[in-house]
Amino acid sequence: MPAAILKPQKRVLGDSRVNHANTLPSPSAAKKRKLDIGSSPSRKFKAAPNGPKLGSSQPKSQFEEEVLEKLTQDLHGLKNKNSEKDQQWDRPSLDDFDETTDSLCFQQIEAEEGTLHGGATAVKLFGVTDTGHSVLLHVTDFLHYLYVAAPISFGKSDCEGFKTYLDAQLAQHQPAIQSVQMVLRENLFGFQGNQKSPYLKITVTDPKFINKLRTAIESGNANYKGLWKGVDGGILTFDSIQYILRFMIDTGISGMSWVEVPPQKYHIIPHRDRHSNCQIEAHVHYRDLIAHHNEGEWARMAPLRILSFDIECAGRKGVFPEANQDPVIQIANVVTRYGEPKPFVRNVFCLDTCSLIVNTQIFEFDAEEKMLQAWRDFLDQVDPDVIIGYNIANFDFPYLLDRAKHLKCTKFPYWTRLKSVLSQAKETNFSSKQMGNRDTKATNTNGRLQLDLLQLVQRDHQLRSYTLNSVCAQFLGEQKEDVHHTMITELFNGTPESRRRLAVYCLKDAYLPQRLMDKLMCLVNYTEMARVTGIPFNYLLARGQQVKFISQLFRKALEQNLVIPNLRSDASGEQYEGATVIEPTRGYYDVPIATLDFASLYPSIIQAHNLCYTTLLNKTSVEKMALVEGEDYIITPNGDMFCTSKIRKGLLTQILEELLGARKRAKKELAIETDPFKKAVLNGRQLALKLSANSVYGITGATVGKLPCLAIASSTTSYGRQMIEKTKEEVEARYTVVNGYTHDAKVIYGDTDSVMVKFGPKDLEKAMELGRDAANYVSSKFIKPIKLEFEKVYFPYLLINKKRYAGLYWTTPQKYDKMDSKGIETVRRDNCRLVQNVIETILRKILIDQDVQGAQDYVKDTISDLLQNKIDMSKLVITKALSKSDYSARQAHVELAERMKKRDAGSAPTLGDRVAYVIVKGAGGAKNYERSEDPIFVLENNIPIDTKYYLDNQLAKPLGRIFDPILGEKRAGQLLTGEHTRSISVAAPTLGGLMKFAKKTQTCMGCKKPLVGQQELEGAVCENCRPRIGELYQKTLQKVSDLEVSNENSPSVPPTTSTITETTTMSSNNGFPIRVSTKGPPHSPLELARRFLRWEKSEWSEEDPKWLMEPDMSLIKDVVRPCLQHCRLENGGISIEFFASGALNKLYTIIGVDSATGLTRQCIFRIALPYAPWYKVENEVATTEYVRRKTRIPVPEIYAFDSSMDNALGLEWILMEKMPGFSLVGIWPSMSDPAKGKLVKQVAEYVDELSGLSFDKIGGLYIN
Repeated sequence: MPAAILKPQKRVLGDSRVNHANTLPSPSAAKKRKLDIGSSPSRKFKAAPNGPKLGSSQPKSQFEEEVLEKLTQDLHGLKNKNSEKDQQWDRPSLDDFDETTDSLCFQQIEAEEGTLHGGATAVKLFGVTDTGHSVLLHVTDFLHYLYVAAPISFGKSDCEGFKTYLDAQLAQHQPAIQSVQMVLRENLFGFQGNQKSPYLKITVTDPKFINKLRTAIESGNANYKGLWKGVDGGILTFDSIQYILRFMIDTGISGMSWVEVPPQKYHIIPHRDRHSNCQIEAHVHYRDLIAHHNEGEWARMAPLRILSFDIECAGRKGVFPEANQDPVIQIANVVTRYGEPKPFVRNVFCLDTCSLIVNTQIFEFDAEEKMLQAWRDFLDQVDPDVIIGYNIANFDFPYLLDRAKHLKCTKFPYWTRLKSVLSQAKETNFSSKQMGNRDTKATNTNGRLQLDLLQLVQRDHQLRSYTLNSVCAQFLGEQKEDVHHTMITELFNGTPESRRRLAVYCLKDAYLPQRLMDKLMCLVNYTEMARVTGIPFNYLLARGQQVKFISQLFRKALEQNLVIPNLRSDASGEQYEGATVIEPTRGYYDVPIATLDFASLYPSIIQAHNLCYTTLLNKTSVEKMALVEGEDYIITPNGDMFCTSKIRKGLLTQILEELLGARKRAKKELAIETDPFKKAVLNGRQLALKLSANSVYGITGATVGKLPCLAIASSTTSYGRQMIEKTKEEVEARYTVVNGYTHDAKVIYGDTDSVMVKFGPKDLEKAMELGRDAANYVSSKFIKPIKLEFEKVYFPYLLINKKRYAGLYWTTPQKYDKMDSKGIETVRRDNCRLVQNVIETILRKILIDQDVQGAQDYVKDTISDLLQNKIDMSKLVITKALSKSDYSARQAHVELAERMKKRDAGSAPTLGDRVAYVIVKGAGGAKNYERSEDPIFVLENNIPIDTKYYLDNQLAKPLGRIFDPILGEKRAGQLLTGEHTRSISVAAPTLGGLMKFAKKTQTCMGCKKPLVGQQELEGAVCENCRPRIGELYQKTLQKVSDLEVSNENSPSVPPTTSTITETTTMSSNNGFPIRVSTKGPPHSPLELARRFLRWEKSEWSEEDPKWLMEPDMSLIKDVVRPCLQHCRLENGGISIEFFASGALNKLYTIIGVDSATGLTRQCIFRIALPYAPWYKVENEVATTEYVRRKTRIPVPEIYAFDSSMDNALGLEWILMEKMPGFSLVGIWPSMSDPAKGKLVKQVAEYVDELSGLSFDKIGGLYIN
């Protein structure tokens, strides 16, 4: 580390064991200790030759074991595979670079406008060389310009006078016009007879004058000598485009492409005059710049440095962190080099002391200002090309800047590669049809790209929730560390161990965005889109769709000397007719339905019929040029006219041919490529080319866009409608019984670019054969490149309505590929998961099992469970986007967001977030928006759900849509009524307010199972315990009698106890096991004990405990199911198996699916006989938790427990982790003496470690 970096106390751990001499003597000592940055020596722990590789006595998380510790094992391979050295911050040194002999070749990642040599305009190209060196190249002398059509009487001799006139009109303190030239160009808009006309190319001295010049001309204030006759108020200008795009188009540079300057053509800038901190900074004339095409060797990526970071703040309860009050306490960083598998930098900057983390640098600081400045120095030294994170745009970046400003850290905000440019966060609002309305913040990091994974996922993927936890579970099958945001401040205020836990949490939050970026191929896909469309990388994130097409259009226009008019947006709202939808023949089809699709329908129509701005005609031009219909021009179905390719090939046609041709080449290369990184680039490239081709049509129909042309858009859709109708006619006319086929074919549905055909045969292979034949036959009726393709068969097929259908998707007759659906609630996000699960299940039963009756039975059972409150609440959560504040009607999620903001601003959703809510019971007449509530709040306050709402408003319509075509409307309606809907668990509001409810559940006095059914509810026992009713009655009388004479003053806690005192409570999941019941010890434990066990003599003992009854497996499942979230198992199906039994305990294995990984995992459920009721279980839980937290002895984690017996089982229980291993009794006899000795030594070490713990009382441990 150079002297410029402030040296905090640094802890580095590779393979090491913590020495107890290095641990702090007590938590209080940790709080009192102050670090002196200047005097604290760097501390390194020597690697131990043997033993476990631990960085702390605290148990390690899965992230540490599977990621950080694996880096220890991979460290040797890391050095071999990575070009970067582990934990080496600096870039490779620039030793042998010689400007006289070496060309300057690099991948440019960002282009921005700037100045050089005292104010001269230059384009700054930031980039990275093949060897990993950072570059800033100032490209000089490129001037901006626009065009205007020259009036008839304007001659070359008028150019100088017009230049002087414009300078005077603009009235700038310096010359604004560089030159006025007369050139020959052709107007892009409308067919010009292939004739060029004179235009004036007006070049400005500085790009900042271009908008003033355009405004002056278009407003009519620059009509030199009145030469432009008959203009209505202004003069039309051409080629209105931003300076950076103009530069890239004219020089042939595309976003993220490679550029090169030959030796001696560029000039290295001396260090004293440099603008940036890049290793190479030079300037060059724009004509000496070579732009390489993005193919072959120039399709590669430079070794970009990617920094992923995350910050943690010590917030106050119920208040979202505020930079003027709440400190930044940790910043975690992970740096990876593109193309390499492992991060070569992993560190955490921590306020106060922090215990070690394996393979991670820990930097400790005694002041927040020092920590922030050290992180800024780290950023400068590691010099990332790309900065990524999750929600960094709206939170991390702005918060760091605001916090530094509050602390008066004036040197902190210099994050850019330009020495004199500060980073600033600015409020912006982004609105699009795709993403809705969003308030965002933009922070400049000139020279460094930014990728906020939250924004990328929101843009490209439709999910129910966009929290980092949910997104990682969806794409990676893993989740964040288990630290709730309410625990952060408490962990920070604790010990070095608790801050270590927070640091691991923070580090994983920095690591997960890196994993997401790699998994979703964000960087490479966006790079290829920038290359294909030619725009800078950062435009893809900050701008809409149109700029991509405009860039391609301008590039092609430049090649052909075309100029593009600056048309005013047409906000008249004129519409055109869209695609045809053939009326569906609704129903359930148990014969194969072949699907015929047009390949790239709209692009192929534009190509086939030569639809383009450059080929558009009107009646006057047709008459003037004496064009012949059918030979020289065509009339589209909606009456517009375009010339044929014989007269002029359209510019759009040429662009589409190039895009689709390049995609074909990319796919061909992809098929034979073996290198995974090259394959990723090629795949990203073909996707970008496909998207670009498909977007061409959309731009022409955007009436408020840059270059709208409704004639092209409406002609394209009219041809599409015509082709769908013609396909239907041709298929139904050819495939008939009259023509020798076994059935008459019928098109049962058609939509935009596809038709569904019922050919008749029940044989799949035959249906596929007919589909292929029909595709070839119909294709022959259309102009090339229009092509109808056969891709799939649906069998069986459920056609519900327009744009709503489902079926099994077959591409080969051997096995179906998947169950496919469109427009059905399985893919919609504004329904609860219950709807999705129900629809998916009934579709599987109808389509895969072909069991319609089974689907009906399942629906009835689900409705019955719903109305009886047996459905897991997680399945009833609805999510909707909070996209704007000006809704016309009051919305449930908007009203809830306002209520949540009043309760706790820190956790309240903001504009752009998806709000999760459930509908709860309310007083009579309450509106739905009044009854929306936060699911967590519902759980914490036991608020009853309005199950009738979910039946009527969530399930009813989707079920009707599916079953109506199959059963008919009347029979389908009966699914929502009948016997299965008559048993309802009723919850009524109390007088204490809308959100306070009480619900009473009756349970069996024998087994504690909830009573169901009218017959059970009329009595006191369930059906199973009815034969024992006399026995249970006598036991109840005896229990009442005993309680009447029991000692009312018996203590609730034993007099001799030590307590574990924590500052948190047991009601939240703060790392302690979840106590299901908070009841204290019973008043009559002896009677409760007799209820389940008795003591018998045996050959071994005077008294042995014996079970009076075996626990009911179904009751175990009922008890376990609400606790699955605490042991991180999914709420779906679990299975229970008997595991082992002892004198006082029975153990069962709970088998389920891990909610993070999706893999099968096991837990242990232990039932205890009430021997010393309450005390024994409470003591065991506290002791186990104490040993787990305070020692390295492997003991199971306890997830939840109930020491009250106030549950369906009527017994105390503990739900815990299943530890790996096996019973010693089974292998001890076969073990060798050395192995036995090693094992005994390990046990002795555990005993020795326990002996080091001491207490000030004698007795048991209990959680206070």
